[in-house]
Amino acid sequence: MSEAAPQPAAGGTTLTATERLDDLPFTRRHRQLLVGSGIGWALDAFDVGLVAYVLLALRVQWDLTAGESSWVASIGFVGMAIGASLGGLLADRIGRRQVFALTLLVYGIASGASALSWSLGALLVFRFLVGLGLGAELPVASTLVSEFAPRRIRGRVVVMLEAFWAVGWTAAALVGFLLVPASDDGWRWALVLGAVPALYAIVVRRGLPESVRFLMSHGRQAEAERVVRQFEESAGVRYSPGPLAQEDTGAGAADAPGVWSRGLRRRTTGLWLVWFFVNFSYYGAFTWIPSLLFEDGFTVVRSLEFTLIITLGQLPGYAVSAWLVESWGRRRTLSVFLVGSAVAALLYSAADSDPAILTAGILLSFFNLGAWGALYALTPEVYPTLVRGRGAGSAAGFGRIASILAPLSVPLLLGSGGTALVFVVFGAAFAVAAAASWLLPETRGRALED
Repeated sequence: MSEAAPQPAAGGTTLTATERLDDLPFTRRHRQLLVGSGIGWALDAFDVGLVAYVLLALRVQWDLTAGESSWVASIGFVGMAIGASLGGLLADRIGRRQVFALTLLVYGIASGASALSWSLGALLVFRFLVGLGLGAELPVASTLVSEFAPRRIRGRVVVMLEAFWAVGWTAAALVGFLLVPASDDGWRWALVLGAVPALYAIVVRRGLPESVRFLMSHGRQAEAERVVRQFEESAGVRYSPGPLAQEDTGAGAADAPGVWSRGLRRRTTGLWLVWFFVNFSYYGAFTWIPSLLFEDGFTVVRSLEFTLIITLGQLPGYAVSAWLVESWGRRRTLSVFLVGSAVAALLYSAADSDPAILTAGILLSFFNLGAWGALYALTPEVYPTLVRGRGAGSAAGFGRIASILAPLSVPLLLGSGGTALVFVVFGAAFAVAAAASWLLPETRGRALED
C-alpha cells in the first residue's frame, strides 16, 4: 500500500477528521473495530436466539401455557424497547464506546443470572434486565462502526457487522439442538453461556476506539486527532503534524435538531415504520418456529433440528446483502429483501410437507436477515452526527414495541387460523415495511452528515 500525506481540500483548507477517515482504505484497525464490535453483536444474537430453544424446553418441563410462553419471549423485548431509546440518547451524550461496554456488562450478568431462575416470575425479571442491556447495545454498535467505515464501502462494512448476528444465532441453534434437550438442566447451562458478554465488556472498553465524529462534536479535538492518526498509521498514510481541522456540525449538542424536525420528519417516519414491521415479523416468526413445529406434531428434537437447518439460511442472506448495498444501493436492497421476506412467509403459510417447510423457512431466513443487514447499514446514515445515536436508538426502540406484541399475538393467531394465518400476517407486515422503505433517502456513496 502506497504512502501519501493528507492533501489539502479544494481552496487550500485542511481536510477535516471525517474527510480523512472517509478517504482511507479498509485497514487492520477497521478490521479490529469490526471484529471487536461483531463479537459483541454475535453474543447478543446468541442470547436472543437461545430463548426460542429454552422456551420449548420450559413448555415441557414447567408445563407453560401458550400465553405464559409468549410472555417469556416478549418481556425481553420490553427491556429492549427501553434500552434502545436510552442507549441511543446516552451514546450521543457520553460516547458510543462507553455505552457499548456498559450494555454488554448489564445483559451478560443478567443472562447468567437467568440460569438460576426458580420460577416463571424470576425468569421474567431476569429476561427484562437482559433486554435492557441488549436493546441499548445494537444501535450503538452499528453507529460506532458506521462512523469509522470508509465512505465507499460503509454500507458493506455495516452489513458485515450485522452478519455476526447470524453467527451468534447459528451458535444458539447448535447449543439449543445439542445442549438444551440433553438433560433437564440443559436450558440452564445454555443460559450460563450468556454470561460471556460481561467478560467481553472489559475487552470492548479497553480495545475499541471512541467515535471521532462524537469526539469532534463535543470539542475533544486532541483525542479525535489521536484516533484518526492511529487509523492513518494503520493504512501507511503519513499525516501532517498540525491539528485536525474543526468540524462544522452546525449546532452544539444542546441545540441539536430533533428526529421529528422538519428536515428529518419524513425519514424518521419511514425508518420507524420499517423497524416496527420488520421486528414484528422477525421476532414473531423466529421466536416461535420451534414451538410452532412442536404444535404441528413434530417431536422436540425434530423441531430443534428443523430450526437449526432453517437458521443456516441467514449467512448467505447477509453475504448477498453486503454486496448489493454498494452496487444497488441501501434502499433498493432493503425493499427487495423485504418483498422476498413477504413471499417466503406466504410460502411458509402454505407449506404442507417437510421439504416445503424447510425450503420456505430457509428462504425466510435468507431474505429477512438480508433485509436486516441493509436496514442497519441505512439507519445511522440518515441522521447527522449530533442526533445519530438517538435517531438510530429511537427507531430501534419503536421497533421493539412490535417485538413485544409479536410473540403475544401468535397464540391469538394460532387460535384463529393456525400456523397458516400466523405467517400470512407476518407476510403482510413485511409488505408494509417494503412500501415504507421508499420514504427513506438513498445514502450510498454519501459522506455522513455532520
